[in-house]
Amino acid sequence: MPSDVDSYVPESAMVVVAHPDDAEFMTAGTIARWTRAGARATYVVVTRGDKGSDDPEMTPSRLAAIREDEQRAAGAILGVADFVFMGYPDGYLVHTLELRRDLARLIRRHRPEVVITFDPTNRFFSDSYVNHPDHRAAGDATIDAVFPTARDRLTFPELLADGFEPHKVSQLWLGAPAQANVWVDIGDTLELKRKALLAHPSQLGPEVAEFALEMARGSAAGQDFEFAESFRRIVFDG
Repeated sequence: MPSDVDSYVPESAMVVVAHPDDAEFMTAGTIARWTRAGARATYVVVTRGDKGSDDPEMTPSRLAAIREDEQRAAGAILGVADFVFMGYPDGYLVHTLELRRDLARLIRRHRPEVVITFDPTNRFFSDSYVNHPDHRAAGDATIDAVFPTARDRLTFPELLADGFEPHKVSQLWLGAPAQANVWVDIGDTLELKRKALLAHPSQLGPEVAEFALEMARGSAAGQDFEFAESFRRIVFDG
């Protein structure tokens, strides 16, 4: 593990995920650790999360409203300052130029030091779980929005016309990675991660929260601490 990870705290971080509750699984402990140390965190949720219910009485619009409220409550537990709900339909997300442009606009507006998103190369998490296609599409589009789109002045000139100057993200962190290269000790923020997960009762029960904590224990295998969130970190030059 790079020696600076334990002490690193960005001035600002943007987390881009596909659905409400994705961020809590992927990076809640890390975000809580950073906000405690003074970082400003922004959550960007790409879809409305309007498909995740087996209740025959549930409607997409009602579910989307419930899940937005849950996401705001979970983020508040972790110290998240800003929330953006992009409103794309759940279950149908694809990496389009329009999605990349919309994400680049948000990056230029909020100007984060670090962006955290899914590792789109990790298609299979285990022998019993396939990564959701929305996760992969969100991660893929976010990576391209970070580099080169948000950086390059002449890409999507309508962003400049709207007053959004280019921004160069310093670091890109890919959660749930196929090949991790950094591990963050979340022992001190594990309880906050658990509480944030439980703030999504429409989706998660106590057993799922406990499973996520066991995942954090597994992520720390080989490290000198008990609970971790792992990432593939890309540090851009200059």
